[in-house]
Amino acid sequence: MTTILAAIEDELLVVRGEPDGPPGGWELETRLDGHRPRCLAVDPRRPAQVWCGTAGAGVWRSADGGATWSRAGSAFEGVDVSAIAVAGGSRSPADGPGPLYAGTDRASLHRSDDAGQTWEVLDALLRLPSAPTWSFPPRPDTSHVRWITIDPADDDVLFVCIEAGALVRSRDGGRTWLDRVPDGPYDTHTLAAHPLRPGRLYSAAGDGYGAPGRGYLESQDGGERWLRPDDGLEHHYLYGLAVDPGDPDTVVVSAASSPFTAHDARAAESTVYRRAAGGPWREVTGGPGPAGTTRALLAAHAAEPGVFYAASNRGCYRSADAGLTWSRLPVPWPAERSGGVAALVVTPAR
Repeated sequence: MTTILAAIEDELLVVRGEPDGPPGGWELETRLDGHRPRCLAVDPRRPAQVWCGTAGAGVWRSADGGATWSRAGSAFEGVDVSAIAVAGGSRSPADGPGPLYAGTDRASLHRSDDAGQTWEVLDALLRLPSAPTWSFPPRPDTSHVRWITIDPADDDVLFVCIEAGALVRSRDGGRTWLDRVPDGPYDTHTLAAHPLRPGRLYSAAGDGYGAPGRGYLESQDGGERWLRPDDGLEHHYLYGLAVDPGDPDTVVVSAASSPFTAHDARAAESTVYRRAAGGPWREVTGGPGPAGTTRALLAAHAAEPGVFYAASNRGCYRSADAGLTWSRLPVPWPAERSGGVAALVVTPAR
């Protein structure tokens, strides 16, 4: 069984099916109606445990792969939780819950060591020298935490992406921070790490808008130095990203020519690119794109190497050949009316 969870404007879509089952064997249910889900995370040690941050309705937890939900504590009422992540890649289930991190709009970072019941503000983040320069373009007086990635080999190492202004790092669970580096991403939308390639980071960023060649960045040394392997990319505003769980050299990204064509359903035109074995990027046709399609979010999970999932305003898709071809899952898709998907995760849990 595979479960796909996609957050849209006012509800959470839960799609379940057997990947090797009959073609029509996928079902869709809705959860958290009216709670405005904004971000999702799966516990890497307990794949049935899923976390959801909302715009104003707090943090929610599911222990059964998204079938039922309960509020995790009473924090974040009236606050937009814009990013969430749970540590655990370097632990075993017997170690107990790993740290849980939540980022907000306005930009701040919080940590819970008791499964979301209480939270500590990691205020050293806002004392970084670059913090006064962080600014989200439509609202120049604010910024938010767009993404949190935890090193799969070390729960104390985390990377926080501020939209817009910085990708910053902590080596001690958020107590102290290393500021952005001069050649690093400025506006990361999705950041990935890979357990088979320690120190490697993959960034899909908005940096390329107005400066072609800067939308995709990679680091091989934990964010100290960055490269921009962009050969073949004709669209430079990147948003979604996923890496093949079985091959750290196979990457898919979603891309558009501008924020307008990425996010506005009235003018949407986005596409998906694939890169393998260090070669050039190649646009994928027949999947989630292009005309009328808002930027897709992309996901994968360890139990299905060579498989990717995507979701946009046009539907939910699956690729069983590492991103070469895609099939739309046969489920009704409320996101067609909402303008897009805010978050996407996949888990083998029922």
